[in-house]
Amino acid sequence: MKKILITVCLASVSLLSLAKLPAPSDDAKAKAAEAAAKATWAGKVDAYQLCQSQDKVAASYYKAAKAAGKDVKPPLATPACADPGAFAYTPPEAAKPIEAAGAHSPAATAVSPPSGKQPDAVVNPANKS
Repeated sequence: MKKILITVCLASVSLLSLAKLPAPSDDAKAKAAEAAAKATWAGKVDAYQLCQSQDKVAASYYKAAKAAGKDVKPPLATPACADPGAFAYTPPEAAKPIEAAGAHSPAATAVSPPSGKQPDAVVNPANKS
């Protein structure tokens, strides 16, 4: 009896995990995009601060080695630390619906019927060589 009860419970939990979540709203999508942009900016700030601290440690090492009279190789040329600046997020412009985007060409006024009375042999003559 316990095995059947456990099996039924596990089956119901697995069915619940297959339930589909509703699509996020436009506000939720905008907040997620802003959060992603802020996380990217925070990563750049962290990389900038790490670069500055590495430069400070390297300068301190070379200063201490020079004072101790050690022979040190010149430092490798590395790119300068790039300051990411203050966080600024501009939301992307909402996509226009196809009708408002001008994707459809205007209907042209018909000047002739779509088909004529000419036989196909006149329109597409066959080569008789």
